[in-house]
Formats: sequence, structure tokens, C-alpha cells
Amino acid sequence: MQQPLASMEKKKLWLDVDIGVDDAQALMLALAAPNVEVLGITCCHGNTPLDNVLKNALRVLKVSDRMDIPVYRGCKDPLMAHKRHAGDYHGKDGLGDVPDPDAPGLELLQKKKGVMAMIKTVNQNKGEVILVAVAPLTNLAVAVQLDPNFPKKLKALYIMGGNTESRGNTTVCGEFNFVADPEAAYIVLDRYTCPTYIATWEFSCRNSLPWSFCEEWLSQDTEKARFMKKIACLSMEKAQSADYQKEITTGKGFNSCDSYAMAAAIDDSFITEKDEVAVTVELEGSNTRGMMVLDYMELLKKKHKAFIMKKVDLEKLKQMFMDSLK
Repeated sequence: MQQPLASMEKKKLWLDVDIGVDDAQALMLALAAPNVEVLGITCCHGNTPLDNVLKNALRVLKVSDRMDIPVYRGCKDPLMAHKRHAGDYHGKDGLGDVPDPDAPGLELLQKKKGVMAMIKTVNQNKGEVILVAVAPLTNLAVAVQLDPNFPKKLKALYIMGGNTESRGNTTVCGEFNFVADPEAAYIVLDRYTCPTYIATWEFSCRNSLPWSFCEEWLSQDTEKARFMKKIACLSMEKAQSADYQKEITTGKGFNSCDSYAMAAAIDDSFITEKDEVAVTVELEGSNTRGMMVLDYMELLKKKHKAFIMKKVDLEKLKQMFMDSLK
């Protein structure tokens, strides 16, 4: 019996990334999901300089046999902040410093500018596109400046970034993606009024994947698993170091930060508990610049509220991870 058309329709995702190891993991989740169509990928400065991000996106698409997905060049610099990278964790090239001599070249990139391509695609699919942003939010901030109605045309926005308890991983009180471009994060949280879901730093730490699972996940006898094991080696060693354990809220396993936002976009039932609260970003403080602020007292008088992830179905995430490397 043929399925009804509605049940066969795939979710339309646009991905905004700064491909480091956890972005690669998140991207592979989306590529393996049978209910998802990835319309395009915009790349942004972040974990590594933009040219590396572009190369890394193409590397992940190649190993996933999905070179049909268009990749676009986005913003190489933050709006106002000093540029930051995370080479100490992801490797200087963003993917563990294990280069592939046969990696795809940048001539395979789309010629159209990334932000304009994202706007055009959303305009062609009004109300249908889920935007998953797992990088500094520069591309999204530029998009709403160019098209003030852009956020209203999205189905939803999923963000990995920010924090809820003023516990930073880059500055005293700031999470990397928001600290890397605080002005962009402020603009996005202020002007994107579509349904917005945020996977924060402390939340992702509490939901880390057990090391025993990681061993099983990376031991699959596939090209994808061998690729992931190779690029993740450096960050996993860093994650198990004593110094890193002091930085995070739990040391029980591997924290693939970006994968939580992606998993939530893929599966509506992934989030099992969430808060709905207005949010903003601090721009002025010497210790708190880039910190996400949650307005539980409703002093900001903001009509739009974001959904802050609190609990998720980790078993579903584990299954997505296993499937992504098959």
C-alpha cells in the first residue's frame, strides 16, 4: 500500500556551519537521516579560518557520498569582534590535523555568495525550511540585515550556542559560538521570531556520550567510521585530559555540542524537556561579553521566547550516531 504523500515529505534543512569535529558529526547525522533533505550549506568563520571550513565541508560530503549538496562561502570575519578560532581542540585545520591528499578542492564550491543563496532558497520554500546554525551567527545576522523578513519565512531555527549558567568555555562567562561574534548573536536572538530552539554549552556537557559508546560507534567497519575515528582522535584526547575535565560540567563522556541542535531539528521528539524564555546576549561586560541572558523575570518585555533544551532522549542520539557511520 502506497504511503500518503504527507508522510513521505522530507524535512528541508539549511545548515550553517564552521566545520570542526562536532560540526562534521552533526552534518553526518543530517546526511544519514532518511527524513531529511539538506538544501544547502553555508560556511562561516569559527572553529578554523573560513577556507578550512569550506574544505572540511567538502571532505565530509565526499566521505558521505553526497557531493550533490551545494556548499557556499559565507562570512570570514565577525561583525565587530576580534576573530577567534578553536585550533587547540579541533586541530588547526578544524578536522584533527589529519589532511587528506585527495580532498575535494575549493573549485567545487558554488559561485553565489552564501548568505544570498540562503535567502533565495528560503524565499523559494517559504515556511518550509528549518535553519540549523552551529557556528558563530554572523551569516544569520547579515541575512536579516539584507532581508528583514527572512526570519518570518523560516519554519524554525535550531542553534548550538550560548549558555544558561554563566559558565564559559572560551571566556569566563561565554560559550565559543556566541563569544566569536556577540553582535551577531544579539541580532539573531532579537530579530529571529520564528520558533527558536537552543542547545547551550552546559546542557550539552550534561548530555555527553559515554566513552564506551564512542568506542562502539567508531569501531564500525565502514569508511565513514574510519574517517570519523581519524579526525576525532585529537579532540577526544583533549576531552579526556585533566585540564579539560575542569572546564566542563561533567566528565562522563564526549561532548559533540553541535549534534544536539542537529538531532533536535531531525527528530521533533528528541527534546523531552525544555524551558520557554526570552533571551538576549550581553555586549558590554568585561567578563560577560557574549554571555546569553535568560529573562525569567520578563523584564525585557520581549514577545518572542526561545525554547532552551534541558533534557533529551540520549538513546535516540546514540542510534543517530550509529546510523551516521554505516
